[in-house]
Amino acid sequence: MRLAFLGTPDFAVPSLAALIEAGHQIACVYSQPPAPRGRGQQLTPSPVHAFAEKHGLMVRTPVSMKAPEEIAAFAALELDAAVVVAFGQILLREVLDAPRLGCFNLHASLLPRWRGAAPIQRAVMAGDTVTGVQVMRMSEGLDEGAILLSESVRIGPLDTSGTMHDRLAAVGARLLPQALAQLEAGIAVETPQAAEGMTYARKIKPAEARIDWSRPAVEVDRQIRGLSPFPGAWTMAGDVRVKALLSRVEDGEGDPGDVLDDNLLIACGEGAVRLLRAQREGKAAQDAGDFVRGFPLTPGAALV
Repeated sequence: MRLAFLGTPDFAVPSLAALIEAGHQIACVYSQPPAPRGRGQQLTPSPVHAFAEKHGLMVRTPVSMKAPEEIAAFAALELDAAVVVAFGQILLREVLDAPRLGCFNLHASLLPRWRGAAPIQRAVMAGDTVTGVQVMRMSEGLDEGAILLSESVRIGPLDTSGTMHDRLAAVGARLLPQALAQLEAGIAVETPQAAEGMTYARKIKPAEARIDWSRPAVEVDRQIRGLSPFPGAWTMAGDVRVKALLSRVEDGEGDPGDVLDDNLLIACGEGAVRLLRAQREGKAAQDAGDFVRGFPLTPGAALV
């Protein structure tokens, strides 16, 4: 089919690669405009933009898809369908209706749970044991469209948003060509979302990243894993900022934030968490053993 692909971050790249591999004609790739990145803050194309250019695809990076000239340019592509994966902009009805078969979104949750911007992080932070990926027909409402294909993925006790991101991206890249093949053959089944069970995955705010050790260990562990690798849950060890990137819940008692042993067991309001991976500001991330060899935290110390 003749397609447009709208996506921006790393999560979307496997899906674009899968559509190319499946033999679809990618008439145009849309992505967010280049943004300052890295220490030099140089303008850098998004991962999808860079991948598309490497494969010789036409790329457009509109500031807003609501601009009349962008709507007209999109309609002029004469598409069979458009695929949207973490694009980062709202699409108006004129855009959604332009392709012959419509626009379809790959969403990283089991809708209607976790509609919105941060479904992977919110699922881990909430303690969900199962999430998934769904291909959905887009409507004007936020992630409200009918579901074409769905696959569940388990969240394990040591999974982070990072590990789930990679697994869900791979599953989504497998589902999208299947959904498009069904659409092309006229056999796609579109199932309306359930009326109950809707939750909203609001964007992660910086204030959510600081660890409050007075909370129960279960909640602290979910926060650490849900915000890993980005933005990273953090705490202070003296005047040194430390990101906690992986943890597990263990038995332990002490004042919240107290270091209980020589291998990063930290007391919480209820129970304790053991930090399995951490990162000092300005340093590389390290497993716990390497971290404490370079920055010992012994019983009697406290994190705040």
